[in-house]
Amino acid sequence: MTSTFTLAKYAYPVFAWRRAVSRLLVSVALGGAVAGQAAGVKLLNVSYDVTREFYQELNPAFAADWKAKTGDEVTISQSHGGSSKQAQSVAGGLEADVVTMNQPTDIDLLATVRLLPANWAARLPNHSVPYTSTIAFVVRKGNPKHIKTWDDLIQPGVSVVIPNPKTSGNGRYSYLAAWGHVKKTGGTNRQAQDFIGKLFANVPVLDTGGRGATTTFADHGIGDVLLTFENEAAQIRNTFSDDAPEVVVPPDSILAENPVAWVDRNVERHHTEASARAYLEFLYSEAGQELAAKYYFRPKSAAALAKYPDRFPAVSLFTVDEVAGGWKQAQAVHFADGGIFDRIYQKN
Repeated sequence: MTSTFTLAKYAYPVFAWRRAVSRLLVSVALGGAVAGQAAGVKLLNVSYDVTREFYQELNPAFAADWKAKTGDEVTISQSHGGSSKQAQSVAGGLEADVVTMNQPTDIDLLATVRLLPANWAARLPNHSVPYTSTIAFVVRKGNPKHIKTWDDLIQPGVSVVIPNPKTSGNGRYSYLAAWGHVKKTGGTNRQAQDFIGKLFANVPVLDTGGRGATTTFADHGIGDVLLTFENEAAQIRNTFSDDAPEVVVPPDSILAENPVAWVDRNVERHHTEASARAYLEFLYSEAGQELAAKYYFRPKSAAALAKYPDRFPAVSLFTVDEVAGGWKQAQAVHFADGGIFDRIYQKN
């Protein structure tokens, strides 16, 4: 009887304690949920060098749109650098929710380490390319070297600034644009290789990314001409009002496709898949397309393009597939260790 009484005497406090702990745990969980909602969703966009200003304006536009649709707050942080270096950082552990790169091979790299599926390009329209660009020339005020075409870049005494094709998508597109110019005008591979050799013999320094090349040209005063994406060329012209450089779009150049993707493994860990996907889909909206055109990216939307009729001059564009057999072959033939670029540059 005493044993029964003792059990009954102490059973209530034990059960009461358990109920109190349960209530406390529920309270903590609810409090954490509320705190999480209050803090909102945070996304990290890992991108290449010359998209900073575009995404700085697009991010709050998306955040306002997302809040209007869901009631939730979202904050987007940005990381920028040479496209391939950025991709390697994500592969090495930088926890990007989305990647917005300038060539598909940089996102393919993330598929090889199983951060996203191999068919990532099929998940959004236009093979996950919301806007495009091309390579243009930025020259000194008055264009004293009279640079108009690719052939002008290999003339003696012309100093050309190009970022390193080994680390920069900007550099790779510039290289392939020059290569493609020779091929599209009837040249052989041997002639294209000779042309590239003469071009890089005129390059005094190789920066790791496009924005570094801009600094070399615009701030340090090195070079007669800078090869860069059309949107970066416009940014330079609009920023440096004193002795403003001029932008020359050559008659022919390469189509630079800028693919985007959410990083599956990271968004699953961060519970951000819905907002990360919506963020990239916003790039295809009329608001996103108009912002792309505002920052001199060539939009896919005809309506957005029509709002800037004088912004994008006509140019004969060829693709990486046409002049180099696609990115996989271009990487293996031209930019891999021991490839054509290495052999050319070592001679120089």
